[in-house]
Amino acid sequence: MSTDKNSRAREAADTAEEVSDHAVLDAVARFGFAVLAVVHILIGIIALQIASGGSGEAEPTGALEQLAGGTSGPWVMWACAIGCLGLAAWQLSEATLRARHLPTGERVSKTISSGSLSIIYGSMAFTFARFAFGGEVDSSESTRDFTAAMMGSPFGVFVILAVGGTVFGIGVYFVFKGLARKFRPELRHFEDTHRGALIEVLGVIGHVAKGIALILVGILFGAAVITHDPSRSTGLDGSLKALTDHPFGDALLVLIAVGLICYGIFALVRAKFGRM
Repeated sequence: MSTDKNSRAREAADTAEEVSDHAVLDAVARFGFAVLAVVHILIGIIALQIASGGSGEAEPTGALEQLAGGTSGPWVMWACAIGCLGLAAWQLSEATLRARHLPTGERVSKTISSGSLSIIYGSMAFTFARFAFGGEVDSSESTRDFTAAMMGSPFGVFVILAVGGTVFGIGVYFVFKGLARKFRPELRHFEDTHRGALIEVLGVIGHVAKGIALILVGILFGAAVITHDPSRSTGLDGSLKALTDHPFGDALLVLIAVGLICYGIFALVRAKFGRM
């Protein structure tokens, strides 16, 4: 009896995997990659403005405010939300349906990495939808409110540490992925070409910069717990602006900003030519 149930479960999973390979989901997920690429480029540009003494919110919502401008803004936001939702669905299929074919160690790693990205992309889709409805979102304020609410609950400190640790871990993963060039299998058509070498450089710089930015965000979650001060947890914008208060901070901010722009350009190439 159990054998029949296992067989039916495998057949259902195989069918779901075939559905996830549909060209429509492929196209929507690629559009989602392109959307996030533009968001990274805009965050990098805003960070450069901050490093030169300007103002702005160097975080996804700050970038979205620029994309949402104009009469067509709501439609752009809805399109971006659908793209991110498709990308989240694709990452979820990577974490579950395709990961089941991998050896145990690789399966666990794939499930954690793709599962985390699925949650992140899903939250981005939700943020785009809020902008489409005309709502205002401040990531830094939301992060502070979340941290303050958790500190007032019995096990909230552990939740904050778990969130901060997850963000920190994802940052370390991006740094490792960049330095070890683990992103190579995601691309095609550019092996052993001069163009491929340039894309690889963009990938290394971009992944490392994004990883460092996420590590900084994770550290601020930990700092908020240690100091019992929720205002220390300010998300990406706060972590990047905090660099300007330290020696050589402006230079580091510029390097991260340029790196985020490099990551955005790499992601645009990934959206067009990457493996799905």
